[in-house]
Amino acid sequence: MSTSKLAEVPQPLAASYARSFGEEGMAWIAALPAVAAELLDRWELKRDGAAGAGEASLVLPVLRKDGTRAVLKLQMPREETIAALIGLRTWDGEGMVRLLDHDPESSTMLLERLDGARTLTSIEDDDVAMGILAELQARLVCLPAPQGLRSLGDIATEMLEQVPRTVMALADPADQQLLRGWASAVAELVGEPGDRMLHWDLHYDNVLAAEREPWLGIDPEPLSGDPGFDLWPALDSRWEDVVAKGDTLRMVRRRFDLLTEVLGLDRARATGWTLGRLLQNELWDIEGGATALAPSSVAIAESLPNR
Repeated sequence: MSTSKLAEVPQPLAASYARSFGEEGMAWIAALPAVAAELLDRWELKRDGAAGAGEASLVLPVLRKDGTRAVLKLQMPREETIAALIGLRTWDGEGMVRLLDHDPESSTMLLERLDGARTLTSIEDDDVAMGILAELQARLVCLPAPQGLRSLGDIATEMLEQVPRTVMALADPADQQLLRGWASAVAELVGEPGDRMLHWDLHYDNVLAAEREPWLGIDPEPLSGDPGFDLWPALDSRWEDVVAKGDTLRMVRRRFDLLTEVLGLDRARATGWTLGRLLQNELWDIEGGATALAPSSVAIAESLPNR
């Protein structure tokens, strides 16, 4: 197959790789058309629609030799890609998009095709959407994490080590106090980090309509840990709509109650690990130059039940 048919890499993807990975990222983008063409030939795939792209991957709708609809997902080999492969193989399609094939050298995945145009965001009733997500998440976290994934215990320990020097970048003493409080919650739990396999990014836009099941998860970033650490993406889903409804604290608490009930979680531990997830997000933001806590993080923290 001629590489010219794949020469147009979406500009947002190219810009994302240039921004995140510099020369290495630009070199990967430059080689992408040839890599895609070689895999299309090797796996006897036929293009079947326009390319899609996120910040980290190029997605090509394809048909397999037997007519099965699939997608070719190309991304630069990284630690996150290895973790995703471990997760997809372990879940083996249970509540998650199914891995059909994989090229170890390029980290390219051949995945079952879902309906990329229909995510949980399309469901207006938030209780219905959150209920679907919660049921999926309960299926995903029921499995013990296999070897090879990062541990929440290690991540939490690293976060606690960062807090003393990072907190002073916050301009408002009230923000500093909040961040220290979240760190204290993590310090109480760090010795019991859990051993479930977490998706780490299960929000409304990462749940797509499917054929073999009504809804399936996509784009996992698997981690070994406590399911309470995995609630924040759901709590933060469709955040602008949450704020627009004018009762943010009640709506977030309702989501939290639904998630913890369906997943069968201890509410105090789930609160503590959700504060840990907020801590992680804010440490990342501060590292990127932020001098104030994100309003959404503060609102979610205020919405959680007392520990």
